Amino acid sequence: MLLRTTDPFRDLDRLAQQVLGTTNRPAVMPMDAWREGDRFVIEFDLPGVVKESIDLDVERNVLTVRAERVPRNGDWESLAAERPTGVFSRQLVLGDNLDLDAIEAAYADGVLRLVVPVAERAKPRKIQVSLEQGDSGDDRKEITA
Repeated sequence: MLLRTTDPFRDLDRLAQQVLGTTNRPAVMPMDAWREGDRFVIEFDLPGVVKESIDLDVERNVLTVRAERVPRNGDWESLAAERPTGVFSRQLVLGDNLDLDAIEAAYADGVLRLVVPVAERAKPRKIQVSLEQGDSGDDRKEITA
């Protein structure tokens, strides 16, 4: 007979691993996003990641950010290893009103900064109203009930 013992902390540990990640599957990279006039700015925290490991891909309106933090190699003994290593990935669905061909990316001090401009077709614009010749409004009919 097989007995299954219940461990109330097992489900909590499983949930924590899904949300916070593990060393085999790191957590999602933290992100901030805001709008500055005619552009959107998105920043991802990627401390300890080398610039060459960052990969940005846009397919249709989905932006994929992928980066890798590799463990240090060498003749040393690890005393603590709390920072996750491995591949980090995040996908964002961007709106149709953004110019995905003009995305700018910069990486400094462990922060990846993306600037996505608003597409010209989505920017507010003034529409001029013209007056047609011969439209004096005299041909209106009054309707009474």
